[in-house]
Amino acid sequence: MQESAEQIEFPSQQDSEGTQFSTVNSTGVALVVGSSLLLEACGGGGATGTGANGSGSSTTPPAPASITDTQAARFLAQASVGGTRAQMAQVQASGYAAWIDAQMAMPQSASRWSWLKSKGFDAAANIFTQNGFDSVAWYKLINSPDTLRQRVTHALAEIFVVGIDGLTGAAWQAFAAANYLDLLEANAFGNYRKLLQAISTNSAMGQYLTFAGNLKANPAKGTLPDENYARELMQLFSVGLLKLNQDGTPITVNGVNQETYTLDDITGLARIFTGWDFDVSTSDKTTPDFLQRPLTQIASRHETGASTFLGSTVPAGLDGPQSMSAALDIIFAHPNVAPFVSRQLIQRLVTSNPSPAYVQRIAAVFSNDGTGVKGNLAAVVKALLLDDEARNSSNLSNPQFGKLREPIYRFLSWARAYSVTSPSDLWNVGNTSDAASRLGQSPLRSGSVFNFFRPGYVPPNTSIANASLVAPEFQITNESTVIGYVNFMQRMVSKGNSDLVPDYSSLLPLAANPTALLTEINLVIAAGQLSDTTIATLATAISSMPSGTGTATDTPTLNRIYAALTLVFAAPEYIVQK
Repeated sequence: MQESAEQIEFPSQQDSEGTQFSTVNSTGVALVVGSSLLLEACGGGGATGTGANGSGSSTTPPAPASITDTQAARFLAQASVGGTRAQMAQVQASGYAAWIDAQMAMPQSASRWSWLKSKGFDAAANIFTQNGFDSVAWYKLINSPDTLRQRVTHALAEIFVVGIDGLTGAAWQAFAAANYLDLLEANAFGNYRKLLQAISTNSAMGQYLTFAGNLKANPAKGTLPDENYARELMQLFSVGLLKLNQDGTPITVNGVNQETYTLDDITGLARIFTGWDFDVSTSDKTTPDFLQRPLTQIASRHETGASTFLGSTVPAGLDGPQSMSAALDIIFAHPNVAPFVSRQLIQRLVTSNPSPAYVQRIAAVFSNDGTGVKGNLAAVVKALLLDDEARNSSNLSNPQFGKLREPIYRFLSWARAYSVTSPSDLWNVGNTSDAASRLGQSPLRSGSVFNFFRPGYVPPNTSIANASLVAPEFQITNESTVIGYVNFMQRMVSKGNSDLVPDYSSLLPLAANPTALLTEINLVIAAGQLSDTTIATLATAISSMPSGTGTATDTPTLNRIYAALTLVFAAPEYIVQK
């Protein structure tokens, strides 16, 4: 594939909107804008991996005598939505485990729901709109101090998927979506069984997977309960399609994979989710308040007969809440849950292809946190971040370890590292779903319950496929999205938008020295993953630009900073998180 000849522009010469631009075109830029830079890098296996440690050794490696800048930045790439110099210092001062403990102990910041209310988005004019949702979603991701909680919340949102565009069963889409993210955030370090319960009575999930208003079978009319939620609860949220060993590998009989459930299991489980609907007992739908309450049970609509699925039976005669609780207990007890969920959490935070031993170690923690408790997400998250396979620096040179950074996290790494603020407090990033001109991904805007990408996605006709590996994020990666992302980031780092203001004060003194400038950005943004060769190539491009005075109002100084940031954000060595 030929590299794009498109030039990247940086402020210098006045344009029609009053923003100044100049054009940079060098060998360094060629590395950036060619679509092949990602597709080829990924085909080479640099974005995925089996991990360096294939043994069943201790989950937690010995604490290093000291944590280097690079090690701290790499840890934050996995454990935060975007690292900063201050957070790196915290990690180095306290150690990995203590930093995790402090993050988990941190109180939650104000809810998304309360932010929407405080900004007046509960006005009647917004009843049939999504107004405010994108703003509050980005506000939390960019601004909340509990960065680990935000990272896990987003990971859970990509397992228990709700897309705001599918919330058409009631009014107030923005509030329904905000409340759903608040639920995930509140349970991010809680118990998985409790999370299953909360999601199964949530108003947004009830709309999205169409079991709000679900009725029991009516033989006279030939109607049956809606099976949508029952299917996805098993397939996506708990046990998966295939029976698994505790290391996440499929159980086979005579070389044949074994299915976890059948259509009869779906039909049996669907009977449980009848009779649930919105709770309008204390307020009607003219305000969003009903969406913050769990779904309520209408006894006359609920199937009271026995329900059989996954080899167990919920007995007849139970009311709606009792039968749901019994059904979720059956699902939670299934041996697949621990490896199925553990592997996906590892994929979302650390690496696309964890070794079976890594999965087994984390699944063991999921099954028993050391105190006999199953499903302790705090213990699971801590174990997977501290595991030797995550922390072992030898994996930096392992071509089969790592993952493609999601576009959302690439943007957030800039916003967090350079303390982006919103003077209006409206955080007008907007919907970034457009792949041609924006990120090709936006919070809670997946087009289906199968997320933006599937955990088992394999890019066809690549060396990833030839190596029998997966690369989930590549499902939203192609020539168009690569160029769209680079152009979006170039605009953000140089022009920003009407409502976001970055702080580049830490980079101003370095702009006169391109190598020093790029080295600093490489550390904070890319955890030092750009090679010396890449830094030298990019430094040559930056050196071709005019130097400046190093002040915050000096155009040549700012141009060098904008160019350096754009080049790093476009480099494959950054986009592939190791």
